Amino acid sequence: MTARSTARPIARFTRRTLALGLAALGATAWAPAALADAAKPITFVVPYPAGGANDMLGRLIGQKMGEALGANVIVDNKPGAGALLGASAVAKAAPDGHTVLVGGLATHAASPNLLKADYDPLKDFEAVGLVGQAPIVVITYPDSPFKSLKDVGDAAKKKAGEVMYGSSGNGSPLHLAGELFDAANGSQMTHVPYKGGNAHIMDLIGGRVPVIFDTATNSMPLIKSGKVRPLAVSMPQRLPDLPNVPTFAEAGYPSFKFTARYGLFVPAKTPKDVVAKLSGALQTALKQPEVIEKLRSVGVSPASGEAAELAKLVPLEHERIGKLIKQANIKAD
Repeated sequence: MTARSTARPIARFTRRTLALGLAALGATAWAPAALADAAKPITFVVPYPAGGANDMLGRLIGQKMGEALGANVIVDNKPGAGALLGASAVAKAAPDGHTVLVGGLATHAASPNLLKADYDPLKDFEAVGLVGQAPIVVITYPDSPFKSLKDVGDAAKKKAGEVMYGSSGNGSPLHLAGELFDAANGSQMTHVPYKGGNAHIMDLIGGRVPVIFDTATNSMPLIKSGKVRPLAVSMPQRLPDLPNVPTFAEAGYPSFKFTARYGLFVPAKTPKDVVAKLSGALQTALKQPEVIEKLRSVGVSPASGEAAELAKLVPLEHERIGKLIKQANIKAD
């Protein structure tokens, strides 16, 4: 009797302990894992110089994600080779979630189709999430004779090569947007590439180049200061900050669809739970009013931050931009 009465409580205690242990194990299996080294900072690699739109986005999102993760975030600017240098550094980094690329059109579509990249944009990265997209804004100088996008289109049709448009370089979003407009308009403008910096903007302001198909992130401060005049934006609806500027569709070009997208990537083979943790932090950041307001102030429409959205978009953009580069016979500078 004594032996049996002693055994029963032990048996019940053992089963209860086992049940609690299994429950805890199950909860752990579903919880996102911490990054490999909690003491190690997360490095956001921006493949452009400090001070630009990509740099601003990297610092803003990096700070807010760091707060959500309880981690230190540093920004490392690695410009060069059409954004390939920074992207390559991330592709070759340890897949532990501590190195994140602030990438987009250049790193995953334009530059790999235009230059020789030492990474595969479709295989060497895991998508963390889409940060947002910025439309193309057609801008001209304040005293320009072009009062609408139709004026530009009509002038470009009259004589091939007569209308010039500037860009930050061959294969840049500004150049690609100009080529897409020519295709939609059935015209042939003259592309004037500049090698980085703001020389193309200065020539536009001075009236030496009449038109630029710029990104909203770059052009918004110029528009607000009155240095340039906007003619159209490449979004389905008008931008809240530019209510009087028509969309391309309203201006007579419904087939023109082009935006600059910003996303976060980590090296391939980064554990799925680590990617999920980073993506969750991005989604948290993108819901903050301060972040939404800052992004919209520079013409960026915030995205969901979900990894699947970006993963689906990358191969489509890579193929589309690759075809455009080939059809337009675009060559590197």
